[in-house]
Amino acid sequence: MALDDDIRVLAGLALFEGFAQEQLRLLAFGAENISVAADRLIYAEGDSADCAFVVTSGTVKLVHGIGDTTVELQVLGPNTLLGELALIADTSRPTSAVAATDVELIRLNRRLFRRILEEYPQLAALLHSRIAAELQDLVARIAQLADRFED
Repeated sequence: MALDDDIRVLAGLALFEGFAQEQLRLLAFGAENISVAADRLIYAEGDSADCAFVVTSGTVKLVHGIGDTTVELQVLGPNTLLGELALIADTSRPTSAVAATDVELIRLNRRLFRRILEEYPQLAALLHSRIAAELQDLVARIAQLADRFED
């Protein structure tokens, strides 16, 4: 993909909402475009996560478990961000990601992402607010589920 195509894809993702064109250009310039053939592993459950991936074409299966005990959790298509937490925190992969079809990905490096947040602290504040709101929403949904299982 061309740089402008990568910028357009990144601009359409919720995590990057509010990023200026210049900031998206920096992120896209430091990104890596990867092709993965169908049925190939993109990353394995438990691996250290130092990057996120954007699916630009094809589909990816998120799976949990190993061998015969593998459970397919979700199938994701274009314009999906995989492993966004890896951009801001040291973490490991909670699932494996396997190319369900031939897949084109943009690999986003944590080091570059952090450097952009350091250069643009208003982006860090924006992300902090967004993540806090998402966490509050998650806690509220968990509380609603807990109410259903009481008694």
